[in-house]
Amino acid sequence: MKVLVTGSSGFLGKYILSELIELGFKVHTLGRKKSSTIFADLVMDDFNIEQHYDCIIHVAGKAHSIPKTSLERKEFYDVNLKGTTNLLNALIKKPKYFIFISTVSVYGLDVGKDINEDMPLNSLEPYGQSKLMAEKSVLEWGEKHNVVITILRLPLLFGVNPPGNLNSMINAIRKGYYFNIDDGNVRKSMVFASDVASFLPKVATYGGIYNLTDGHHPSFKQLSVIIASHYNVRKPISLPYFFIFIIANCADMLQKILKKKMPINKRQLLKMTNSLTFSDQKARKIGWNPKKIIDYPNNWL
Repeated sequence: MKVLVTGSSGFLGKYILSELIELGFKVHTLGRKKSSTIFADLVMDDFNIEQHYDCIIHVAGKAHSIPKTSLERKEFYDVNLKGTTNLLNALIKKPKYFIFISTVSVYGLDVGKDINEDMPLNSLEPYGQSKLMAEKSVLEWGEKHNVVITILRLPLLFGVNPPGNLNSMINAIRKGYYFNIDDGNVRKSMVFASDVASFLPKVATYGGIYNLTDGHHPSFKQLSVIIASHYNVRKPISLPYFFIFIIANCADMLQKILKKKMPINKRQLLKMTNSLTFSDQKARKIGWNPKKIIDYPNNWL
């Protein structure tokens, strides 16, 4: 099978590229690196892809940042929506399969348990909303051209040298300034990037929309204890909720006065003190069998 992967130099893309090559697929890449098979900028370039591919895996996207200006918000739509539609329009010869890497942020939720794929999609933030709009474009294109579409909605990704919040958490624990709030038993969904990569060849033939998680949804306390033990540093302390609540309220007021984003605010506190987990039962029906994050610390530390 001949496969084209976008975003192959990113965190998840590297795992996908390695997995496909190991399985013997003929893999081409599209990106802004000169080493890419197809050298192109999905947002800026006007280009056509004349080669035929059996499967397209669209991983490229923008995440791991909080927009502070209208220009930064626009960048999410440029990369995640415009970049996706440009890719679809560039495919002269249509593939049999198309996999789109999306996010659980499309649900627009801060709190919830075992959220499944049938839940309403209400994201109002640039990241989730741009991915949701891209999902709709991909589905419409797939129906029009008779292409089997797979959309994978992913939570926090784990692996070696992770980006985003996990990397920040690890660094904070190593430096001794991370803390849990109350008992630290808030749970969040997460998944190994390697498990996602391994699942792609199977799920591509089925098509559909799937949440992928490790099925265990570790707590902040579980993760912080594992990280501290791995780096042989003290376990993070726990601070009472009311104390952090006061700080978050003060930060909100300062944010309005200074027009500058604070390290913590009431919205972030809401996310940090409420569990948000997603159900992967639909994917398990077709063979999804992930590893538990807490059972394999050497895979991400």
